[in-house]
Amino acid sequence: MSKDIRLKKGLNINLEGEADKVYASIPQSQYFSIKPTDFHALTPKMVVKEGDKVKAGSCLFFDKYNEFIRFSSPVSGEVTEIVRGAKRRIMEIRIAADSEVSYKSFSLDANATREQVIKGLLDSGVWPFIRQKPFDTIANPSDNPKAIFISTFDTAPLAPDNDFVLHGLDKEFQVGIDVIKKLTDGKVHLNVDGNTNPSKVFTDCKGVEINKISGPHPAGNVGVQVHHIDPINKGDVVWYLYPQDILTIARLFTDGKYDVSRMVALTGSQVERPRYYRTISGASISNMISENSIKDGINRFISGNVLTGTQISADGCIGFYDSQITVIAEGNEQEFLGWIAPGLQKFSMSKSYFSWLTPSKKYNLNTNYNGEERAYVVTGQYEKVLPMDIYPMQLIKACMIEDVDAMEQLGIYEVSCEDLALCEFVCTSKMEVQNIIREGLDLVKKECS
Repeated sequence: MSKDIRLKKGLNINLEGEADKVYASIPQSQYFSIKPTDFHALTPKMVVKEGDKVKAGSCLFFDKYNEFIRFSSPVSGEVTEIVRGAKRRIMEIRIAADSEVSYKSFSLDANATREQVIKGLLDSGVWPFIRQKPFDTIANPSDNPKAIFISTFDTAPLAPDNDFVLHGLDKEFQVGIDVIKKLTDGKVHLNVDGNTNPSKVFTDCKGVEINKISGPHPAGNVGVQVHHIDPINKGDVVWYLYPQDILTIARLFTDGKYDVSRMVALTGSQVERPRYYRTISGASISNMISENSIKDGINRFISGNVLTGTQISADGCIGFYDSQITVIAEGNEQEFLGWIAPGLQKFSMSKSYFSWLTPSKKYNLNTNYNGEERAYVVTGQYEKVLPMDIYPMQLIKACMIEDVDAMEQLGIYEVSCEDLALCEFVCTSKMEVQNIIREGLDLVKKECS
């Protein structure tokens, strides 16, 4: 039965630089990369070496502990460099792209059985788009999830509008849903934005349970939606995807191609003309930012949003799961009078400042922490921005002291890093909440799996 869930807790961070609803075309990037660091807890085993020629869909590496989970090249071309870090850890595989993409062919049928669908997703390299909760890792193909969740909207700052991105792709999206349905004996939950009138691409979708979720960020997070629709207990597994991942699966089963082309929003206060670009996953962002004049100053380029994204260089590449690039000021300059100055142009949850008087005003924020790590005290701030029935501060403290029993009792299986990103943003003590939760999840997985 469909649900209509209205959340009151949370916080919308209104930033300058939202992407205009305009499709812009750019020349294909000259090089692409795929980064094993995008996949948490992955130990890659290389299949190719520098100088090898590959097609889009050719296997580059696989998971050392599950050789069936493969990772494919997004384009055809030549493997030019395998970048390694400390202890020879593989950080990035760079590919010089051909002028025209050649695809490896896969023979798949949308009417295939569950086993055939899984095999096709694994062989092609599309499987890593399917992730699981708890632990936010790539789904284990041997599991049978109790449900699959698809969040059709994103409430993070400056996030792309999926209603716009998927406009007119009704049939393609339905094909992907029909394939996904075969992966579970439970329900496929398609969660739409209750704050707006969602696109017919989603509301007319067949074979899914459509739930309405309304409220401020993090209402669009899958973890929050799972918590309110079908909570995870110890031993439960749910899988989740995002709308553009569904399109990738649909193209695999209709065209037989590993086609990871997607729409990416270039956003942020330092972008002169924020807009949407049609590109391919793993592409260098250099073409995008040369098309848009980036404002003067020291800027930070982020693959993803400002709360959970990853810092990249000006010629870096889009992350595997990302459909947004954000550019904001670095914020490493001195501020006159610091925290003593009146906060007329600052955004804050505290009523000591004045942003609460103008909730629709947009702000030009930078990366400055506005303080340093302080004593960890009870403030009640976390509970105001986390719309989940858990005690966030107690859970974080349990993670810090590595008390596995306490973590389980306090709901560690239900949370992920992104769900507590706002807790980190509003934290007076400047705690790295997301890292603490990630370490707690890793410890529980190690001890209890």
